[in-house]
Amino acid sequence: MRRWGKRMKRILFAVLSFSALVSGAAAQRLPELAVPDTYQLKIEPNFSRDDFTGEEAIQIRVLRPTSQIVMNSADIEFREATITSSGATQKAKVTLDKQKEMATLAVDQPIPAGPASIFIRYRGIFNGELRGFYLSRVEGRKYAITQFEATDARRAFPCFDEPAYKATFDITMVIDQGLEAISNGKTISDAPGPAAGKHTVHFATTPKMSSYLVALAVGAFDHIDGEADGVPLRIWTTAGKKDQGRFGLAAAEQCIHFYNRYFDLRYPFEKLDMIEVPDFASGAMENTAAIIFRDSDLLLDSAQSSVDQQKEVASTVAHEIAHQWFGDLVTMAWWDDLWLNEGFANWLQTKPIAAWKPDWNLELDDVRDSERALAVDSLASTHPIHQPAETPNGINELFDTISYDKAAAVLLMSENYLGPEVFRAGVNRYLKEHAYGNATSQDFWNTLASVSHKPVDQIMASFVTQPGAPMVNLEAHCTNGSTSVTLSQQRYFYDRNLFAAGSNELWTVPICLKLGSSAPGNSHDECRLLGKRSEAFTFSGCAPWVLANADTKGYYRSAYEPDALREMSRRLEVDFDAGERVRLLSDEWASVRVGRQTVGDYLGFADGLKLERNRAVVDELSERLEYIAKYLVTDSDREGYQSWLQNLLRPAAKELGWKPYPGESDDRKILRAQILYTLGHAGGDSQVLADASQLAQQALADPASVDGTLAGTVFALAAQNGGASFYDKLRRPKNITFCSTLWPGSAIPNCSRVRCDLP
Repeated sequence: MRRWGKRMKRILFAVLSFSALVSGAAAQRLPELAVPDTYQLKIEPNFSRDDFTGEEAIQIRVLRPTSQIVMNSADIEFREATITSSGATQKAKVTLDKQKEMATLAVDQPIPAGPASIFIRYRGIFNGELRGFYLSRVEGRKYAITQFEATDARRAFPCFDEPAYKATFDITMVIDQGLEAISNGKTISDAPGPAAGKHTVHFATTPKMSSYLVALAVGAFDHIDGEADGVPLRIWTTAGKKDQGRFGLAAAEQCIHFYNRYFDLRYPFEKLDMIEVPDFASGAMENTAAIIFRDSDLLLDSAQSSVDQQKEVASTVAHEIAHQWFGDLVTMAWWDDLWLNEGFANWLQTKPIAAWKPDWNLELDDVRDSERALAVDSLASTHPIHQPAETPNGINELFDTISYDKAAAVLLMSENYLGPEVFRAGVNRYLKEHAYGNATSQDFWNTLASVSHKPVDQIMASFVTQPGAPMVNLEAHCTNGSTSVTLSQQRYFYDRNLFAAGSNELWTVPICLKLGSSAPGNSHDECRLLGKRSEAFTFSGCAPWVLANADTKGYYRSAYEPDALREMSRRLEVDFDAGERVRLLSDEWASVRVGRQTVGDYLGFADGLKLERNRAVVDELSERLEYIAKYLVTDSDREGYQSWLQNLLRPAAKELGWKPYPGESDDRKILRAQILYTLGHAGGDSQVLADASQLAQQALADPASVDGTLAGTVFALAAQNGGASFYDKLRRPKNITFCSTLWPGSAIPNCSRVRCDLP
């Protein structure tokens, strides 16, 4: 599941990290009495009453003699329930436990161990909570949509609503004429009736899957079709939007084609439907072969969309399709291993899009995502990747940047340690061994260790089962023609007192060092395993500097002695790639946070970046400069700080200008928006603010006159001093339409929302 786009992560990470501490109380697990094998579901929505009726027959295996079967159920009215075993059918008495969201079906005569079946007739309601089976309203039309992850399939049909209870699903929908029905299986029949004005759609039986992956969608959908490697693809949209799905369709074709070659197991299902709805709680949901998306995460106006929007759609599509292997084909045994779904999808989503759009330089976005995870992990309120959770509230709180971004970063670090092909071989063996079943953390890292014959299980266990992340302190000295490097680790906290006090965590850290040379650009890497609190390593030759995280694949902070940092700062453009420059800036800021460096030291380091033209480095720098402007600069300091910032950024702004050049890369378009925004917002540059106001008026008259990637910056800066008259202009109907086109899904013309991720 894609819970939010990258733009929102910087706001949400602290809230979500804190929320993980306040989960619900008592455990709500089903007793181990029976296991489902197959569900036969027949559901009939009624849009006039905003409810639905259903019938289900569940074939189960009773594990031991019992007089009752316990299932999950919420907001369901049972009208009939029977249990059949050994040829005898008994009427079941249903007792509901609303707090635990369970239904107990009790019978007079004990049911023996072995096969049995449950039959239930019931009624449910379309709730307004964007979960379970709910209504979406678009331009006077009603759509029925499901969102079941993590524990809401029970709101659409009584079921064994835990991921380990995998079963096949045979689904039939009875719907109004003129409406479409979509589910996990392909449509195998569509016949009129049973009543006038109705038609009955029957879908192919699914492979074994968890209940939270069932999908149902009913409404007046349009569609466009495609295919990849023989897999039929279809984009479904609410009425009148299908042309906006063409970019998402192209991204899906690329992803299927790529993943089919990355994995030994080709796409494991018969088709793939991708369904757009405007009101959807998550960014998207990876239901087996029937992914549901919020409109802004699937649809694009190709003429006016920004590069950031294209990246968001492409990465969301890649993320959800990756889930068809990680999450759907192989599912975590319980929600405490959610990272086996979400971390894998986040780690994998970059690969197909990077192959498709190399000029986007997505590997740098991975570095930034890792930085955001490290920021969350620096809080005392963070949690381990593997986090116990027993209640629906506790489970939902696990969907945060730790399960997504930290887990992805740990996987990337492990891939780098083993080498891409060995790691890939381990992943493929893991998928084959657990296909259509469930797995745990130990299953995964034990498979990697078996394939690689390296202690990757120790590495992953230390990062998955412990909260936080280490700061690796590096000291390097040259003696008798050799470089001696001492590495020490301690848990990093933003809180200076906690950091100074130290803690007991100890990680097994794969460290890749970059050792500098007196000849520019002639550095080399040396990789070692740090498993103790402190260890020393010796390398031949005298290195003038040593970087602690070569290629930025390691999930840890780094700290350096002042002289070493000054030496590296003089060689930033020559000896360090863009990702390493991002990480150096971030690590320097981490040292500022705990008092090891001053803000002045950081600004001095940043002062050497006047020639920086990489958008990821500038993004990292701009975020910190905005933070300093908002939280650290006093009124008496502001003029001096803005003067310094203008001196830093004006040369780049002058070089970039306000208009893209023919053939300009997408990265450069993003860079322009970043530079101009920070120069105008934090730097208070009067000329930039005046230019933005003029361009905003121009864009309101002619939206195509301003580059889509720059439009968010233009309107954010114009709004800074725009006042009531500017706001009133944005409220005009045609301008609301313009803003909604730039940022699909926005309910108000808040054009500055594209920058809402800034501190």
